Amino acid sequence: MAQISATFFHQKCPAISLPSFRALLLPSLFSSSSSPSLQALSPYRVSNGSLRSIRVEIAAGSGSVAPNLPELSGALKEIYECCSIWRWKGYSINFLVKGRGPPLLLVHGFGASLAHWRRNIGVLSENYTVYAIDLLGFGSSDKPTGFSYTMEVWSQLILDFLCEVIKKPTVLIGNSVGSLACVIAASEATQGLIRGIVLLNCAGGMNNKAIVDDWRIKLILPLLWLLDFFLKQRTIASAIFENVKKRENLKNILLSVYGNKESVDGDLIEIIKGPTDDAGALDAFISIVTGPPGPNPTSLMPKITIPALILWGDKDPFTPIDGPVGKYFSSLPPRLSNVSLYLLEGVGHCPHDDMPDLVHEKLLPWLAALPG
Repeated sequence: MAQISATFFHQKCPAISLPSFRALLLPSLFSSSSSPSLQALSPYRVSNGSLRSIRVEIAAGSGSVAPNLPELSGALKEIYECCSIWRWKGYSINFLVKGRGPPLLLVHGFGASLAHWRRNIGVLSENYTVYAIDLLGFGSSDKPTGFSYTMEVWSQLILDFLCEVIKKPTVLIGNSVGSLACVIAASEATQGLIRGIVLLNCAGGMNNKAIVDDWRIKLILPLLWLLDFFLKQRTIASAIFENVKKRENLKNILLSVYGNKESVDGDLIEIIKGPTDDAGALDAFISIVTGPPGPNPTSLMPKITIPALILWGDKDPFTPIDGPVGKYFSSLPPRLSNVSLYLLEGVGHCPHDDMPDLVHEKLLPWLAALPG
């Protein structure tokens, strides 16, 4: 029988994700304030070049690369020392592998990267082989100019990574848009490829177009469509993007979605900001925010029969628990025996980085109990 637990936690929650990203950006788009001087070091730049320039391309699954990254903080340095490059459809995809045991694949949300799992990789790698990827268009993966990003592209990337790199039955763990990509992948995967899925505040679509039934979105929908129009004008889009990615504005956006404000530290801001300076980052931003929302989870979840764990922060401004998407996922456990849901009190959109101990408290026993 599925279990729905109204276990409440006091925890922190951060992060950028997309479902209502445009709405939260609006107050800061035209801010003229200058960015503060933060002493955090970017994990995406080493000396005068990007991290990508010192990576060694390797055959899929053949091992990891440990570049010399003396400028990085200890925790982030350890993460990037476990990174490698996988070639997918001609593009470079950055990924991490660490630990031993049954494989897990961590999939980040909008604007983030594999480093956003900084507080989870160490714990999970004690008993599992942890893989994490930078989706195409994010982190240190390629950001092709003029590329049309879709949820289907990312879900296919995940499926190909499972087949070509991991090559074993895997548990998918995703946040926000990354969760939705995992849902799509799980709904299309061949039997035995995916052992289970863990969804952390799953998105309803690649952007707001998927959740217009939410009164909050309806209220500001004209502004969102106006922003879409601006973003399709390259000069205007570039000016908006440059302003949004200022450290001060990024910090304000992150503070608005984190329950624990102390979690919004210099490392987090640099994890988000670093890749925005890459060529193609503006194109990715425009395509994702203005593109089609992709498949809706309400049509996909009934197709999934593997175990599913849903963890939901009740203070999420992007996909609120009382909104259409949150209400749908809350309704699943009584109807689908493979689904368990736990509501995390005081937690925002990214529980894994905000209050990792509480996430691990529910996640680790669930993983240990999986069949096979």
